Amino acid sequence: MPVEFVSGDVFVNRVGAAALAHGCNCAGSMGAGVAVGFKERYPTMFEEFRHRCRATPPEFGLGDVFLWREAGKPMVFNLGTQPRPGRGATYPVVDQALRAMRSVADAEGITTIAAPRIAAGYGGLSWKKVRAVIEDVFADWSGTLFVYEEYQPGV
Repeated sequence: MPVEFVSGDVFVNRVGAAALAHGCNCAGSMGAGVAVGFKERYPTMFEEFRHRCRATPPEFGLGDVFLWREAGKPMVFNLGTQPRPGRGATYPVVDQALRAMRSVADAEGITTIAAPRIAAGYGGLSWKKVRAVIEDVFADWSGTLFVYEEYQPGV
């Protein structure tokens, strides 16, 4: 099955995914939600993310994907899902970012990705609708996307 919905903590990564993914704003901030966990665990990635968002012209925007590699840690897909911190994500942008992630994963040979409920927290979108977008984008993917649908700390 290309998409598996699981419970737990994406950072524990009990599924052993090669990469983690999360939705980001495009203003260069990781100050709330699961993004804080990524900022704390990948501080060098955060600096590069902030640089890309604040460059003139910006090097990371809505619908974009930025893949980060760091020795000894799962890779990270940063998905441009909202223009600024807080609400503002849209379904077409989430769809575009997920398709971009799938394309990069295929090009890089990444076959397992774990993600929280993208754009359904601070992004402000309906989880039911985002889940349908995820299922559509990854329906025929040869890899496996593990979506942490229910957060359980430490699991």
